[in-house]
Amino acid sequence: MAFSKLSTAAVAAAALFSSFTNAAPAATMSGLKRQSNQRFDFGSEKVRGVNLGGWLVLEPWITPSIFEATPEQCVDEYTMSSTLGQAEMQRRMQKHWSSWITQADFSAMAGLGLNFVRIPVGYWSVSPIQGDPYIQGAYEYLGKAIEWAGGSGMKVVIDLHGAPGSQNGFDNSGQRGTIGWTSGDTIAQTHKALNKIRDDHASNPTVAAIGLLNEPMGPELDLGTIEKFYYDSWGNLKNTGVTMVFSDAFEGVDAWNDFGEGLWNILLGVHHYEVFDSGDLEMGVQDHISTACAYGDQMASNNKWTWSGEWTGAMTDCAKWLNGRGIGARYDGTYEGSYYIGSCDSYSVGTVAGLSQEAKQNIGSYIHAQMVAYEKAAGWIFWTWKTESAPEWDFQALAGAGIIPSLGSLDTSVCG
Repeated sequence: MAFSKLSTAAVAAAALFSSFTNAAPAATMSGLKRQSNQRFDFGSEKVRGVNLGGWLVLEPWITPSIFEATPEQCVDEYTMSSTLGQAEMQRRMQKHWSSWITQADFSAMAGLGLNFVRIPVGYWSVSPIQGDPYIQGAYEYLGKAIEWAGGSGMKVVIDLHGAPGSQNGFDNSGQRGTIGWTSGDTIAQTHKALNKIRDDHASNPTVAAIGLLNEPMGPELDLGTIEKFYYDSWGNLKNTGVTMVFSDAFEGVDAWNDFGEGLWNILLGVHHYEVFDSGDLEMGVQDHISTACAYGDQMASNNKWTWSGEWTGAMTDCAKWLNGRGIGARYDGTYEGSYYIGSCDSYSVGTVAGLSQEAKQNIGSYIHAQMVAYEKAAGWIFWTWKTESAPEWDFQALAGAGIIPSLGSLDTSVCG
């Protein structure tokens, strides 16, 4: 299993925090589903939410127009900031931050029956490090978003999406390329950012959860180090009433069953995509549905509250720059080392209205099945609320076209 070889530090951390068992809350559920003054009851309510991707942390595929207006070396927020310079980056980003997501978006989300919103933010916006090229200003909009969400009756999970050095090498961590997190003082700097989020926002009743770190690359990092980071972060958050969301770190739904003895207000966040492997891309819609339903069964059998914190209606990886600026798609064979499976026409750059009726029906069926599957566990948060031109990923546009099923009448039989 994943934690058969823990570091000495991780074992010491586990022993330390096991001493809190006697202080565990009275409201204790089975296994490790412990709650204490939580702001959302994961035992009786289902999370139904969306992510605000591409807003406070840029991603080339969500807003390609921002990157198209820059030199080719701008592949992420780090390189864009260092290339454009502080003043020009500030001008462009203030325009983006003030317009991409507004109070009207939250009203629209609530009107669709959504009760949660996950807001990605980078460490650089919370606790900047001297010498980094990033600009400031996004953190102010996080505060606005929490206010807007509360006014719409929604709960918020603040997700630390990028850590110093990059925890996964993805552009959505702020810096594409190598993985430098855990080296030097990057973990201490990550705790500093999380503690500032705690100090500034954990007392707000709208903030139901804090995501410790998005998608650390477990297969390339020391799992004992990641586990110790989780334990230490829990120690910093445990008395706030906020739920701590920790990533499965690409290790799988069941890999963390032995983690967290004696802890409370913890939730496992998994992400389920069936588009980043050619084998998955070759599946037909019914196979996609069956796979998602089986994954929901895994989530439901886990010994912790578990939600699908990212998932999509996409069954292709065709969205322009989804795999990174300048990188093609596996689906049409333009990704290095891949082979042709099908055409990316209408999927690469387009609108929901431009999709075929068959595509709309298939996407709707797949989304419906995933909602049912993940509600066998704690629920779901769709990636993402809106995009410029990626129709398979755009919840707002899909809902507007009637493709998103009514949340009040989901047919649970789709997963058997």
